[in-house]
Amino acid sequence: MKILVSGTAGGSGWPEPGCRCASCAGLPSGHRRPFELVVDGVARFPFDDPPSGYRSLAGGLGLAGPDGSRLLCLPKGRPVPQDGPARYDVVLIDLLDRPERLGELRRAGLADDRTAVVAVGLDHRVRSEEELARRLRLWGALAVPDGTVLETGRALSGGPATAPWRALLLGGSRSGKSAEAELRLAAEPYVTYVATGPSGAGDGEWAARVRAHRERRPAHWATVETADLVSVIGQATEPLLIDGLGTWLTAVFDEHGAWEGDRAPVRERCDELVAAWRQTPVRLVAVSDEVGMGVVPATSSGRSFRDALGRLNERLAAESEYVALVVAGRLLEL
Repeated sequence: MKILVSGTAGGSGWPEPGCRCASCAGLPSGHRRPFELVVDGVARFPFDDPPSGYRSLAGGLGLAGPDGSRLLCLPKGRPVPQDGPARYDVVLIDLLDRPERLGELRRAGLADDRTAVVAVGLDHRVRSEEELARRLRLWGALAVPDGTVLETGRALSGGPATAPWRALLLGGSRSGKSAEAELRLAAEPYVTYVATGPSGAGDGEWAARVRAHRERRPAHWATVETADLVSVIGQATEPLLIDGLGTWLTAVFDEHGAWEGDRAPVRERCDELVAAWRQTPVRLVAVSDEVGMGVVPATSSGRSFRDALGRLNERLAAESEYVALVVAGRLLEL
């Protein structure tokens, strides 16, 4: 099956005509044309009425060719099909819409490491080609130029996600660090989100924050609410997203009465966490608050907490393949 991808952009192209956003302004006119797809010169997407020898799949989103190869196109807003073959050979998908749809495909067995995953519908939802390429590496997908011919049976896939085993994301309040952490694992078929903070019972504002985080996460992710990170990491069988270390340390201080009392138990718990982090059996992404910007807390307990979290961040960073500071939603790799 030969697949001609004449255009790879969204419906208005990228850059979008007349748009002066930072993404569009830096690109020449016609950089990427609106998405268009032709298979073997005879079948055009959508595949509602394919020619003889071809079979429509997933309500016209997919196509089976005479050679038995299978193709799926998943534009913006379309849900993951619930019926289909055991695996598609090629998936063309709008990953700027909801990248977790790729995780759903992988979870359902409709895509695997042999599937060529190609990003289409590209537009100013991403700020640059460089940022697009960064995300696609994390997700095990690739982008191709307009006019590319993909051929099933050849090595087309971007391959497994090229992401570090341990990633630590630091940042201040509302810096975008949690959103970046979720983005990094968006295309995984299985993820456990480890929430270390309180549920928000009795605090309407905090409960609203928790609810917003839950609604933003992919529905197929599992959630564990606990401060026992050592056990969770040691027993994990799928990637973990820990959000976050600051609230975990707060819970540890509370548990041991360390705000005014003996802080040795806190140091022991931090030692145990660093050891578990070093030996993690799964891919791990964690979020923590950056406390080293010079603000000195007014109380002794506040200063002790700041120092403990700063030391913990430093120790976990030393044990991580990837560390970044998130500022205004932008990554500063450390």
